Amino acid sequence: MASDHDRVVEQRGMWLEEFEVGTLYRHRPGRTVTEADNVIFSTLTMNPQPLHLDAAWSAQQFFGQRLVNSLFTLSTMVGLSINQLTLGTLVANLGFQEVAFPHPVFIGDTLYCESLVQSVRPSRSRPGEGVVQVEHVARNQDGEVVARCQRTMLVLSRPAAQ
Repeated sequence: MASDHDRVVEQRGMWLEEFEVGTLYRHRPGRTVTEADNVIFSTLTMNPQPLHLDAAWSAQQFFGQRLVNSLFTLSTMVGLSINQLTLGTLVANLGFQEVAFPHPVFIGDTLYCESLVQSVRPSRSRPGEGVVQVEHVARNQDGEVVARCQRTMLVLSRPAAQ
C-alpha cells in the first residue's frame, strides 16, 4: 500500500537475524494481577483448586491468602514478551523447559518480565526460519523472582526484500 509519509513504522517482533546471544530485554509495562484474572483463568482451564478460588479456606492455609494460578503467571510472563520479541514473527513455540515458580504471586501483585537470549541458529529443516532460545524471568513489584523458564521458539528470518 502506498503512503504519503516519508517513514512508516509497523510494530512487529524481531526477525531471527535481530536476536543476539547475551542481550537482555526488559518488557514494560508490567501487568497487575486482579482477582478477576485469577478466577477467570482458573475456571476457564477447569482448575477448581481452592488455593485459587476460596478466599476463606485459603486464609487458613500456609500463605494466608489465595495464590494466583501458576499457569496464569507463566502465560503472563511469556505474554509480556510478545510485543517486543515475537509479534508476527513467531512460527511456533517448540517447548518450555525448566519452568519454576520460586515465590508465590498474590492478587494485586504486579508482574514484570525480562528475557535473556541464550542461543540463535538457522533451522536445519525449515529455510527462512530459525530456532531461538530465551530465558524468561518474571519478578513482582518488590523485585522477587516469581517465575522463570527456558523457552525454545521457531522464528521467521528477515524477508529478502527487507
